Amino acid sequence: MAEIRLENLRHSYLAQPRGEEDYALKRLSLTWQDGGAYALLGPSGCGKTTLLNLISGLLTPTEGTISFDGRDVSRATPEERNIAQVFQFPVIYDTMTVYDNLAFPLRNRGVPEAEIKARVSEIAEMLELTRTLSNRASGLTADGKQKISLGRGLVRPDVNVIMFDEPLTVIDPHLKWQLRSKLKELHLKTKRTMIYVTHDQTEALTFADQVVVMNLGEVVQAGTPIELFERPQHTFVGHFIGSPGMNVIPCEVKGGKAVFGGEAVDVGNGEAATGRGRTELGVRPEFVSIASSGIAAEVVRVSDAGRYRIVETRSHGHLVKLLLKEGETVPEGRTFLAFDKAHAQIYEDGWMAGARR
Repeated sequence: MAEIRLENLRHSYLAQPRGEEDYALKRLSLTWQDGGAYALLGPSGCGKTTLLNLISGLLTPTEGTISFDGRDVSRATPEERNIAQVFQFPVIYDTMTVYDNLAFPLRNRGVPEAEIKARVSEIAEMLELTRTLSNRASGLTADGKQKISLGRGLVRPDVNVIMFDEPLTVIDPHLKWQLRSKLKELHLKTKRTMIYVTHDQTEALTFADQVVVMNLGEVVQAGTPIELFERPQHTFVGHFIGSPGMNVIPCEVKGGKAVFGGEAVDVGNGEAATGRGRTELGVRPEFVSIASSGIAAEVVRVSDAGRYRIVETRSHGHLVKLLLKEGETVPEGRTFLAFDKAHAQIYEDGWMAGARR
């Protein structure tokens, strides 16, 4: 296992990049602790897989360094880095048995057969593959095959980091939750450093201790699931995480408050706001409530989501969503809205006012 440090890392697929737009991965610096569970989260094309392939050694960075436990591995091969990678589509040997698939990495390294047997048995038990060890891998379901891919990474005791690139894409929806729970359980048992790439916020937030949110080749925010939900540093994070996403509405800044529709709104970061650039008020639907006075609005749509209802209102020409628990009264027509000060923030040019960029 290893601490992974990325310093001033940047990558372009062009031989001679000239401007920032030529870089698939913008400049970033990150440190991931030994034994942690991390996720790279973002839409397709945001740079997640590029970053994963730089860490694994499948790509060499255009600029910057990658270190494992203080050793510069920026130009080392994947073999020299002792990494394991689980891809989107299961990579297994169909003609081999499940046992032989799991044993393959150890046999390649000349490990004694008795040690291989003990190690394979231990990993198979963790992955609930014991009963299928003598079966040919070709007969397994997609989730069973993906378990083999995972097992080949876990079976090696020298692996520094296990990386997952959209590993549940081909798994049936009803099995995704089971396999995701198994991954989390395995991390807690093995304490291996794991990096998980996905565009699915549920997968990222339920698996990782820390999530790195990416957009357009840039790290927008890195933090715990709670930090990303309660204090999104950028409006993109507010939109991308949460269902429904954060309300973002234009505002003015006066006297440390956000002014929307002529109403002054108390916010958590008003003192840090400069009022320069594009100023917006961001608040999640969970922190908007119906009030007897405040911001005038009109209810335009109600959607039932089971335990709560999503109420869409229109206020001064802008859509504002809120959540009501099952059983709470939904107002008809005109009403008023109130925002929770602790969770309402001013954003300037997309970034939370006062936040480090």
